[in-house]
Amino acid sequence: MPRANSPIPRHRRHRKIVKLAKGQYGARRKLYKTAAEAVERGWQYAYRDRRNKKRSFRKLWITRINAAVRQHGLSYSRFIHLLDEKGVEINRKQLSDMAVREPESFAKLVESVKK
Repeated sequence: MPRANSPIPRHRRHRKIVKLAKGQYGARRKLYKTAAEAVERGWQYAYRDRRNKKRSFRKLWITRINAAVRQHGLSYSRFIHLLDEKGVEINRKQLSDMAVREPESFAKLVESVKK
């Protein structure tokens, strides 16, 4: 029985992986085995960091809100507590954006919450 080898499908599979490894350094972009390892590791990092990105943005928003609120004599935690007490349902992303782009309206919000 003749030996079954699949040069065309294998070559296409390898070529696809090596193409995905574009931008890697040295053997990681040229050799199939190391390229496959690099690509798979890259996918793992991408999966992990899609989740971490959400944490990073929330951290950034909280930092911005804290900086803006301290200019009005409040701490971040006190401000959030007062917002909750007053029943203001505005998320941290919007608060952060307001603090950066519209400081006057943010100041009004802080003053209304303080009273």
